[in-house]
Amino acid sequence: MTGHVRRRGANSFELKFDVGTDDATGKRQTRYHSFKGTKREAEAELVRLKAAADRGEYADPSKITVAEFLDKWEAWVAGQVSPKTLERYQELMRLHVRPHVGGGRLQKLRTVALAELYAKLQRPKEDGGAGLAALTVGHVHRALHGALDQAVKWSLLVTNPAALADPPRVEHKEIRIPTPEEIKEILDGLRGEELYIVAVVALATGLRRGEMSALRTSHIDLERGRIRVREAAEETKAGVRIKPPKTKAGRREIPIPPSIVAELRAQLRRLQERRLALGGGRLPNDVYVIPRWDGEIYPPNTLSYDWRRAMKRLKKPHITLHSLRHAHVSHLISAGLDVVTVSRRIGHSSPVVTLNVYAHLFGNTDEKAAAAVEQAMGPMLTAGERS
Repeated sequence: MTGHVRRRGANSFELKFDVGTDDATGKRQTRYHSFKGTKREAEAELVRLKAAADRGEYADPSKITVAEFLDKWEAWVAGQVSPKTLERYQELMRLHVRPHVGGGRLQKLRTVALAELYAKLQRPKEDGGAGLAALTVGHVHRALHGALDQAVKWSLLVTNPAALADPPRVEHKEIRIPTPEEIKEILDGLRGEELYIVAVVALATGLRRGEMSALRTSHIDLERGRIRVREAAEETKAGVRIKPPKTKAGRREIPIPPSIVAELRAQLRRLQERRLALGGGRLPNDVYVIPRWDGEIYPPNTLSYDWRRAMKRLKKPHITLHSLRHAHVSHLISAGLDVVTVSRRIGHSSPVVTLNVYAHLFGNTDEKAAAAVEQAMGPMLTAGERS
């Protein structure tokens, strides 16, 4: 494959290269690109374009549609994200982007078109819209913004039209924390059932559902009272896969009190009894702590489904499995733990994330601060004595 760089101005060049032959006519196909920069940069861009053509990935920027670009982007991003994230990206593009702007030319996509798209997605269905929540439209915006950033890097666009498009504002809703009375009713209502240990572990550790599904006996040290979070389960259309925790900080060690150690010992006894009842022998050295009835991994989606059914039966449908994680955090904050310790225990990527989610729970800090200043400085001041 041939190609060359021809100078057109002080810092502009024309790139010319072949992209193979036309299947119908057998004639050689030549492409031309304008490029601004140094000659060295122009030569590097020519090499990149020729390499893309060799791999069959070259697309003429002037003709490629938004849908065609998204096909290429999804193929590329498949190697950059988890299967679950890829499925979500594909779903957002298939349902909410391709039907509306997919047929247009990528290079003609403008910020105003994205603003119109977001408005249409949020408009009620009876008014011709999709009736999506602002939060979902925000997901569409972030996925599309990332895709179009890649289009800029691939020289298919000069600028990202999503950069100046504003997604709808999402109203902040304060997290609802289960009350101590509700927690007691849940534990009493689930006692003796499979979901009882799920509630206990979630309340005592703040583990995410995928982390609970992937928890194995090799991850718990009952002698030292420690749970090591090393894996998480993720459910996709292809099935359940085990992956590292959500963030690097997700790999953590969580101290647990004696009462929770006792509950976990009781859970292991139940697993042994069940195995014997099914005709098995002793438990292997490494099994799931919260498995399905047959000892296999408890799929996260099934775990959530079973929890919703149980809460409906207990007349507490508003309490989700994730609510127990929130309850755990609220207990830590109420006990006076600092935000760094809380963040580390629940596996947030940084304390900033913890504050963004749970800032409202760090209540009465202004009064505490004033009291602390009074305790430290009050005895040293004399204004009160002079008045």
